[in-house]
Amino acid sequence: MAGKDQILTGPALDAALAALPDWKYRSGAVVTVFKCPTSAAALELIAAVGRIAEAQNHHPDLDWRYNRVFVRYSSHDAGGEVTERDISAATEVGRTARELGAAPQPERYPDTEPG
Repeated sequence: MAGKDQILTGPALDAALAALPDWKYRSGAVVTVFKCPTSAAALELIAAVGRIAEAQNHHPDLDWRYNRVFVRYSSHDAGGEVTERDISAATEVGRTARELGAAPQPERYPDTEPG
C-alpha cells in the first residue's frame, strides 16, 4: 500500500500522534473525546463530523453522551488499522471541534469501546 492507505506503525504512527496531541492510539485506532458546552453543541459537532466524513469519504465511529462526543478513526479497508487517511480526518475534525468550542479530552476515551 502507498499514500493515504499506508498503515502507520512504530515511528510513523508516533510522529503522526505527536502532531495530534488531542488524540491517542487505542486498539488499532486514533480516538478522542470532545466535551461541548451543551448537548445541542455536541449535536452540532456530530453534524460537522458527518459533513467532513462525507467530503472525505471516510467515516468515523461516533458515540454521543450528553455533551461529549467520542470519535474513533481506523481504516476498515486496511484491516482496521490507522492510515494517513485517519490522521488527515482526525486533523480536520480536531480543527472543526475547536472552532465549535469543544474541548478535547482524549484521556476520557475508555480502554474498552463506549457503549
